Amino acid sequence: MAVISMKTFLEAGVHFGHQTKRWHPNMAPYIYGIKNGVHVIDLRQTLSKLKEAYEYVKASAAEGRVPLFVGTKTQIQRIVKEEAERCGSPYINFRWLGGLLTNFGTVKQSIARMKTFEEIAGEDGSYEGVLKKEALMMERKRMKLERSLGGVRNMKSVPSMLFITDCHKEQLALKEALKLRIPVIGVADTNCDPAGIDYVIPGNDDSPRAVALYANIISTAVMEGLAVYKQRRIEPPAEAKPAARKSKPKEKNSVQKQTETEEKSQKTLQKVKPAVKKTKTKAEDTEKKEIDIDINLIKADTKEKVSETKAADDTKKVANKTETKEKLNKKEKAETDTKKFTKNKASVASEKVSVEKPATKPKTKAPAKASEAKPAKSVSKTQTKKTAVKTEIQTDKAKVSEEKKADSVKEKKAKKTETEKTETEK
Repeated sequence: MAVISMKTFLEAGVHFGHQTKRWHPNMAPYIYGIKNGVHVIDLRQTLSKLKEAYEYVKASAAEGRVPLFVGTKTQIQRIVKEEAERCGSPYINFRWLGGLLTNFGTVKQSIARMKTFEEIAGEDGSYEGVLKKEALMMERKRMKLERSLGGVRNMKSVPSMLFITDCHKEQLALKEALKLRIPVIGVADTNCDPAGIDYVIPGNDDSPRAVALYANIISTAVMEGLAVYKQRRIEPPAEAKPAARKSKPKEKNSVQKQTETEEKSQKTLQKVKPAVKKTKTKAEDTEKKEIDIDINLIKADTKEKVSETKAADDTKKVANKTETKEKLNKKEKAETDTKKFTKNKASVASEKVSVEKPATKPKTKAPAKASEAKPAKSVSKTQTKKTAVKTEIQTDKAKVSEEKKADSVKEKKAKKTETEKTETEK
């Protein structure tokens, strides 16, 4: 870092702050005093903080990390662009696009789109083979993208650090850097909140001369760090010369080496020949063993297949026997049910006949009261018998229907088991 005096700071107007009514209380430790209702910044602290920022940027650039310059004020745009291009770092000088860091994937897509427009335009910007109206539309889109993303076109990933010239205006950039935990080097005026800035540079952020001074120091730090980084990557060429000198006397004895190698090869061949025979015998033995193993495996497979077929036949026989037994049981149950039903019908018919017989008997010349009373008693008895017979018939019918349902359920279960067995056999 070049020696910077207080005079240069005073000439650039670094000490000028904002009005006292616009100050932020967190900037109180960096304020020297008040003059004509304006805060005066302590230049001793600005100098020390600038040195800290300079050393940090230089150390990070020596590791290959470059800062992103951010300054979107109209009076600062040209300065930010020049200093960033001087040290070869990316910059934003027109407008901070929301999500430039947090949503860098979409920003990459828009950069690729801008590059395609440039390819279509060509070196002359003539848009050959494109209609005039389409060319005008494409040129407008390209210019718009170049304003906002022209300084970031070669940035392949999120930057390792940020250099912000005005932390009060560039609050979006500061918030995104805090989310991603990116270190920030920021110029803080008396109206700024220094919370969240890793390396605070207290000073005027409105005057172009002051901003040019800060940007120049940071760009020189980047250049010095990159020079160290390039030196580390380059291998020293002085180590190769002595190795080449040592190799020359060895070339003279190349004939002797060839003879020695030929003799060694003959000796090795003599030793290898019996070993080759032994390996052949061993290979033959291993082949015989493999053949025996294959035969044993084939025999075991055939035995397993025979046992599987026997088991399948046994299961089929058992299934057929169970089916026949179930069918016989069903037939016996049906015959018993029909017999019971016929017996019940016959009993009901005989009862009906017995009930009808007294009505056919000849009438006697008995007194009127007695003759009327006797048939009433007989009618009441017959009615009770009829109701009893009907209830018995209904109960028999219900039993028969229940037995039929149970038989149908058993038949369905037997069919399911048969199907499952057939599937398993397949």
